Amino acid sequence: MNAALPPDAVAAQAVRQVLYDDMSPLNLAPLWEVLHNLVPLQPNSPCVPALWKYEQVRPFLLRAGDAITAEEAVRRVLILENPALRGKSCITQSLYAGLQLIRPGEVAPAHRHTQSALRFIVEGSGAYTAVDGERTTMRPGDFITTPSWTFHDHGNDADVPVIWLDGLDLPLVAHLDAGFAETASAKTQFVSKAEGSSFARYGHNMAPVREANAMGRSSPIFSYPYERSREALHQLERDAPVDAWDGVKLRYINPLTGGSPMPTMATFMQRLPAGFDGKAYRQTDGAIFSVVEGSGTAYIESHHGKQTFAFSPRDHFVVPSWQTLRLESNSGCVLFSFSDRPVQQALGLHREERLA
Repeated sequence: MNAALPPDAVAAQAVRQVLYDDMSPLNLAPLWEVLHNLVPLQPNSPCVPALWKYEQVRPFLLRAGDAITAEEAVRRVLILENPALRGKSCITQSLYAGLQLIRPGEVAPAHRHTQSALRFIVEGSGAYTAVDGERTTMRPGDFITTPSWTFHDHGNDADVPVIWLDGLDLPLVAHLDAGFAETASAKTQFVSKAEGSSFARYGHNMAPVREANAMGRSSPIFSYPYERSREALHQLERDAPVDAWDGVKLRYINPLTGGSPMPTMATFMQRLPAGFDGKAYRQTDGAIFSVVEGSGTAYIESHHGKQTFAFSPRDHFVVPSWQTLRLESNSGCVLFSFSDRPVQQALGLHREERLA
């Protein structure tokens, strides 16, 4: 290769290589050799778009139920790994996603950790999550949070298995070397509050006069029922203009701040009306989607190429950072999604581009 270079360039390269070799034992490296990778002209995520068809994933979840108990596993979850990041337990470089199964009569024991978590119920009703002494019953389409450093356990008192999507900021917290965890002294925590008490306090555009938020920087509401979200989406579809890119899209909020329910993850629910043929957009926050109702198609374009995902109820797909997404639905559908947008907004990094 050097033979094709001018003599002066060959000599300069040799001098530089000697410099690199001599300083390497001192753990020094030349910035100029890697600067373009460290400061790219635009996001160039190694993550690729991916689709997980529920009809293909569900049998493996059930087999996992036969292979290990919820208590043995602590959390019986199949990780949705990005195909370009296998072995790293993440769906984007900052977020984790997985599908968790709890069978009738089982308990996933109580613990807590600094990572924030969300649950989006995919299949089955009647299981529960307990957070900070309050239980909430799970139903399909419900969005439930587990704020950082709150004790939580899951159980299933119903007669059917329950499956939900887990979303956590695990890779982000690991990158910051800020992870702590603690196992509770009992499998299930003492229930000290009536179900729905947090929603009664904070879910009606009101808040207690003298009561500190026990959830810290997260929303004091930890259960957002789907029936309320669905009603809002359908009313807006009837009565308000439909956005050409998103259809009807709402974000979940912390009622005390108006911000995201958790400081590291934003969550959204959107309705694509029947016949929706959306315009393309891209954003720096890579997003994970869970199909709640209906079917449609996601068209994704990036430096990795073009992909088309035909999605149905309970399917999941990921659109990484700065990769163009266009959605359409002939029959209409509802999509839940989450991303790391609050972190990017707090750092002044978030960008979105809506394409004509």
